[in-house]
Amino acid sequence: MNNLTRYDPIDDLFRGLFVRPVDLGPSPASPAIKMDVKEQENAFLVHAELPGVKKDDIHVTIDGNLVAIVAEIKQEKEIKEGERVLRSERYFGKLSRSFQLAHEVDDNLSSAKFNDGILELILPKRTASTSKRLSIQ
Repeated sequence: MNNLTRYDPIDDLFRGLFVRPVDLGPSPASPAIKMDVKEQENAFLVHAELPGVKKDDIHVTIDGNLVAIVAEIKQEKEIKEGERVLRSERYFGKLSRSFQLAHEVDDNLSSAKFNDGILELILPKRTASTSKRLSIQ
């Protein structure tokens, strides 16, 4: 059995015009937070790359064994008179990454340092809680 297909050049021209957007070259994707997570005997050690972020714009939250890093890259405008920006490939906005660890983290003993675009987190493991038997009165 043969299939017949009708070809209409005008219809195909307009169909392609509205389906495919105009390509202006590769656009910069929002960067991801790249990180290394290492497990030590009593703690987790995290190194996260956050280039172009200021220390005050980084927020780390810990909830049990879930750790979340949120950072904001702010745009600093430096446009000189008579200058026109043709293309900007730098990213400005919020970055976030969350991950789950094998053990719960002791958030009271956790610490963070930020130096040269690298966030270092030391996340001590929470010691196992002892069970307590309640007496019923």
